[in-house]
Amino acid sequence: MKKINKALIEEANQRLKRYAIHTDLTFSPRLSAVLGGQLYFKWESHQPTGSFKIRGAASKILANLEDCRGRGVVAASTGNHGAATAYICQQEGLRLTLFVPATIAPFKRQKLERTGAKVILVDGPCEQAESEARQTAEVNHQVFVSPYNDELVIAGQGTCGLEIFEDWPEVEEVVVPVGGGGLMAGIAVYLKESKPTIKITGVEPENSAFIKHSLSLGYLNNDFPEKPTIAEAVAGGLEPDSMTFDLIKHYADSWLTVSEEHIAQAMKIIYEHHQEVVEGAGALSLAGLLAYPELFSGKKVVGLVSGGNIQLSRWQELTGANKPSSEK
Repeated sequence: MKKINKALIEEANQRLKRYAIHTDLTFSPRLSAVLGGQLYFKWESHQPTGSFKIRGAASKILANLEDCRGRGVVAASTGNHGAATAYICQQEGLRLTLFVPATIAPFKRQKLERTGAKVILVDGPCEQAESEARQTAEVNHQVFVSPYNDELVIAGQGTCGLEIFEDWPEVEEVVVPVGGGGLMAGIAVYLKESKPTIKITGVEPENSAFIKHSLSLGYLNNDFPEKPTIAEAVAGGLEPDSMTFDLIKHYADSWLTVSEEHIAQAMKIIYEHHQEVVEGAGALSLAGLLAYPELFSGKKVVGLVSGGNIQLSRWQELTGANKPSSEK
């Protein structure tokens, strides 16, 4: 196992430039005034596949490209990671088998199938799909591209932190949506090694707060009474012994959970202020800022917008907003 550190993230950054872009970091004047600080958004929704997941998938696949060509690729995903992995495999001409929960949104499933990936539906939660995918890859000697539980994937996600620090080294706090924890772990490793005073805050939906639940116990535990969330891209538990949990325990400074109402409100406000249509998970950072504004007053803050993959009709239903001029 490679040690996840700043150097590994810098290596990943050179590798994944083939597919991932250096996304925009833009100032939010009106929201900054509301919060009484300086707020910038990092728009990972602008990536070619609409989310940050392309960073981790590209890092893992391109580091093992010859094995991927010879043996094929296996992955598991509720959507965004699957889309990123499928995109890279399609571009590189690689065979991909993708395990997804049977509850995946139909439009996401159809998009994945159109890439040529073999999609296998799993009756069970995200962690079961990941387990079956990993077992299949081991039996068939294929390359497994984890959504988060892999040092090269985490290093790829950590390039978000590298770009934030390059673009705004004065940043004081970075607020990150959290599902499996790969994005937060990678960002935290890079920023803490670059400038230890930077605070890293994670945000989960209260309906699927598996990591906060585990942090309260001191060990990884998936026995959480999960409810449906509109931030479905971060829903579900973690693989047993996931390396992201220990990294988060070591590096994270604070942890927030937000209601479904705050998530929907954040989705609407992001459109009103920045004309960006984002998915529920992508709005988690702003939801945290809106729910706990006193925690961020007077600070220089980056809110990570992790993804924008949502059907327009679903976005309208959740936000009650007028139809935007074009679908994101």
